[in-house]
Amino acid sequence: MLRIDSLHVHYGTAHILHGINIEVKSGQIVCLLGRNGAGKSTTLKTIIGLVPKSSGEIYFKEGPIDRKSAHEVARMGVAYVPEDRRIFESLTVEENIKVAAQAVSSGDNQRVSDALNLFPDLEPRFSQIAGSLSGGQQQMLAIARALAMKPQLLLLDEPTEGLAPSLVHSIRDGILEARTNGISILLVEQNLSLALDVGDHFFVLSKGMIVFHGDRQELLAQEDLVTEHIGVGRVKEATLQRKKT
Repeated sequence: MLRIDSLHVHYGTAHILHGINIEVKSGQIVCLLGRNGAGKSTTLKTIIGLVPKSSGEIYFKEGPIDRKSAHEVARMGVAYVPEDRRIFESLTVEENIKVAAQAVSSGDNQRVSDALNLFPDLEPRFSQIAGSLSGGQQQMLAIARALAMKPQLLLLDEPTEGLAPSLVHSIRDGILEARTNGISILLVEQNLSLALDVGDHFFVLSKGMIVFHGDRQELLAQEDLVTEHIGVGRVKEATLQRKKT
């Protein structure tokens, strides 16, 4: 589905990504983990075409996309939800989703309905102005809007940052349902418990380099690595949270 080969990215003279390799297979949720400043958001922005690569290759469905604009990449079936959401605050929930749906087709109401079905909390707010929603509801709207484009690959940047646990659960359910509907996902997430709940494969990024990749059990077995590159005690904390839920 998505393959990144030896990707290097610079911001001016700063070398941000150092030859990283990442693969997202069809139907997978792949989690990209790491501390702030590791290069996770830059990775997503480079995939979608907002940040230029210095070298390396990015393939989507076996074709190169690293020389295409963000609009062209979206048209090919890649949707991106940035950390700051970027919803249209003056439009209603319905209008936000319709704008996204119409960007890739001629106004398919079924796309709007399908996107809303993933987040039941939004349905009673169909006519509400998006700027009046809570932070968690705005995050759900940002994801629903992206899903209304019927992507094959969804790029999610920190979708649960700062949200209450109940809203985190709603976001998690929406992510899992999206995968059930055949959408592959590359998820950047600081919430290790959520990542372990939804992820099929994991990459850990540190100072612009991949220092680990493997499945859930392999990650849990690397407590020292997680402590160094994600945070002290994160494996134990995440394990306890998952037992509670």
